[in-house]
Amino acid sequence: MALGIEDVMVGCWTDEQHATGVTVVLPPKGSLGAIAVRGGAPGTREAAALGPNGSGIECHAVALCGNSVFGLAAAEGVVQWCSDHKRGLELATVLVPVVGAAVVFDITGPDDPRPGPDAGRLACEAATSADPETGRVGVGRGCTVGKAAGRVYARPGGQGISVARSGDVTVGVIVAVNAFGDVLDTDGSVLAGSTAAPGAPRYPFVSLDEVAAWESGEERANTTIGCLVTNATLTKPEACRVADLAHTGIARSINPPHTSVDGDALFLLATQEVPATVDLVADLASTAVAAAIRNAVQ
Repeated sequence: MALGIEDVMVGCWTDEQHATGVTVVLPPKGSLGAIAVRGGAPGTREAAALGPNGSGIECHAVALCGNSVFGLAAAEGVVQWCSDHKRGLELATVLVPVVGAAVVFDITGPDDPRPGPDAGRLACEAATSADPETGRVGVGRGCTVGKAAGRVYARPGGQGISVARSGDVTVGVIVAVNAFGDVLDTDGSVLAGSTAAPGAPRYPFVSLDEVAAWESGEERANTTIGCLVTNATLTKPEACRVADLAHTGIARSINPPHTSVDGDALFLLATQEVPATVDLVADLASTAVAAAIRNAVQ
């Protein structure tokens, strides 16, 4: 079962030549969707509808895309695929797919081809109930980490997965790790991080001039994005609460987390099968997020 949840499918499209990609999560019919954003520089689709103040309940797919805001075009292909396969919100006159999306910045040059609708459609067509590959595939293909001392000292990031369980309750996670900070192991040591010398200045312990230069340039282009799937039965406010608390997993495994130059965003899809408390689901979610982030760079 993909991400440990029955009837969930995950598909990847990877552009090896241009180091970018798209990963799509397709939940079963009737799944509830939510999102929480803690990073200061996000790029998202349907975040308002699926957020705590939005009226959106159902979510029919989540697309995690490379190429920053240009990559959001891939979500259009996911929308069309969902429409063709009768996945959507059933209104009086039309079926409307609700597709959440978030992006990472992996652009290497101004002439790079952008993942468009075809990339999103191909990711959907590749979706299976098996767990996806991890590392430099799908949305993780062009990800990097460890940029707090400068982008020239970055290390490869990637796509990671993890599953946490307690009794009948399961939470599965897939993440794209393109973080500004270093990825930390469970003991606090650096698992994948900046290759700069130990004494080199690191954000946020740098001068205001350096901060201004970073925030005006590509140092702003970082994020950890992901999609959680759980079989727990949750209301919309509960799902948003879980998505928000799941960011604790980012704080456990990345240093520094949630900066103004990251776009950290986590979607949550709840298949509404098993009664559970919010705190149990949130605990499993944060544990799985941290493990998935480490898995992405191992």
